[in-house]
Amino acid sequence: MQKGPISKYRPAPRIDLPDRQWPSRIIEKAPTWCSVDLRDGNQALPIPMSVQEKLELFEILVGIGFKEIEVGFPSASQIEFEFIRRLIEEKRIPDDVTIQVIVQAREELIQRTFESIRGVKKAIIHLYNSTSPTQRRVVFGLDKADIIKIATRSTQRIKEMLPTLPDSQITFQYSPESFALTEIDFALEICEAVVDVWQPTPENKMILNLPETVQIATPNVYADQIEWFCRNMRDRESAIISVHTHNDRGTGVASTEMSLMAGAERVEGTLFGNGERTGNVDLVTVALNMYMEGVDPGLDFSNLDAVRQVYEKCTRMQVPIRQPYAGELVFTAFSGSHQDAINKGMAAQDTAPGALWDIPYLPIDPKDIGRTYEAIIRINSQSGKGGVAYVLENEYGLQVPKAMRIEFGKIINDLADACGTELPAMAIYQAFENTYLKSTQPLALESFHSEGIDGQYACIARIEQNATRHELLAQGSDPVEAFVQALNERHIANFSVVEFSEHELSRDAKKAIIAYVQLKSEAGQTSFGAAVAQNSIQARVQAVISALNRLPIHTYAAR
Repeated sequence: MQKGPISKYRPAPRIDLPDRQWPSRIIEKAPTWCSVDLRDGNQALPIPMSVQEKLELFEILVGIGFKEIEVGFPSASQIEFEFIRRLIEEKRIPDDVTIQVIVQAREELIQRTFESIRGVKKAIIHLYNSTSPTQRRVVFGLDKADIIKIATRSTQRIKEMLPTLPDSQITFQYSPESFALTEIDFALEICEAVVDVWQPTPENKMILNLPETVQIATPNVYADQIEWFCRNMRDRESAIISVHTHNDRGTGVASTEMSLMAGAERVEGTLFGNGERTGNVDLVTVALNMYMEGVDPGLDFSNLDAVRQVYEKCTRMQVPIRQPYAGELVFTAFSGSHQDAINKGMAAQDTAPGALWDIPYLPIDPKDIGRTYEAIIRINSQSGKGGVAYVLENEYGLQVPKAMRIEFGKIINDLADACGTELPAMAIYQAFENTYLKSTQPLALESFHSEGIDGQYACIARIEQNATRHELLAQGSDPVEAFVQALNERHIANFSVVEFSEHELSRDAKKAIIAYVQLKSEAGQTSFGAAVAQNSIQARVQAVISALNRLPIHTYAAR
């Protein structure tokens, strides 16, 4: 890389548009969407899709709700020609879906393209030729007038051939390839020359597709180009302005969104941003960004995982784990503070139909796109008590008290540090079980029985302490108080109860009670315990034993 002043590159030309309007606009409705997965994506695949794979992906695109689907470059690929013929001959194209075929501005390719769509009900013929200064000079060696002739001559040829498709509804689309790299006045000149040949009307419009084929500037520059073009074009009402952005600078989504604010009405792109080089714009992200802001995108991604699976199967490409919306980890928090905020937000979320979604760190409800809450919080050594509590509650139904979360959170952090990896939910639950629910040393409860008369309860309990059995007899205002009093009177342990809590727990279709307790020793040390039983009294008594087993041994004074 060069150092200091960079002489190898230069800024892209800017558009003189001091009164630009697009920055103050918002996207209020969805554009017309056109998927180009079956053409652009195939060009960029190490192993091209077979006809069968294309058919499977086509069905997914139709199911999502795309009404315009570019199905290939039939004059350049026999597989794509055969694929298009099968779509038509096997009547696989729904009546409300228009297929699109792309063709370079060359006579023999136009002829082949028409052959591919014979018998189609509705189709878009997408004509393009390169227009940028570098392409004109280096690739073609032609001046502007010659480049215009290529576009208009091919447009005229397509128009002349329309009678060969008497039962087909044909829409014409023209793209000045490398529009973003072309002088803006020349881009307008060549497009208007094509319009003059085709002669669209407001009732029978053509499509002008203005691609950002290679990104060379910040997305606001592309938006300026689109707004300038829309404001200066003759017969604007007779054309649909379409955009097709790539992602060379990583701003394909931003370029598309800003171009819609600038006047574009149609968007071409691919699922998950597949395509040449860094890819086309990711239509999933653009659509769900709209959805997040309350705009119906008109595309159904309610089962996004299924869409991703078919896409990955057919293209042999992988969706990155951090891909917006679709990535494996995009609804996952590892940070303790994030986990705690999500956990509290989920607890406070209004569940009434139509309620505003308002959860920290989750701008969209994962359920809306077929994701689940189980994977929102995953635990590693950086995780906090909120995340651990969330996993226990959502995976196992345990509503751990706030004070207890601090203690158990430290236990899990130590475990994660020792393992050096992420902890699955089962490992977290097993740690909780081993720490609290299976605690039998040094104290173990062998039996407990209580009887109440006139508001007073007598308890009889048998416990084992380091192989020594004790039989406890005591009275209290409730059975658990009597048990605590018996333990203190016999000096098996000297402690007081700070707090009890409990809730129902469903296990294997059976109802149980889980009780949590916080104890405080005579020396001021605190400890937590938990236990599961068929009733509240048994659960609380066993929770006391669990907590006592977690107090330092010197707090016991057994006789």
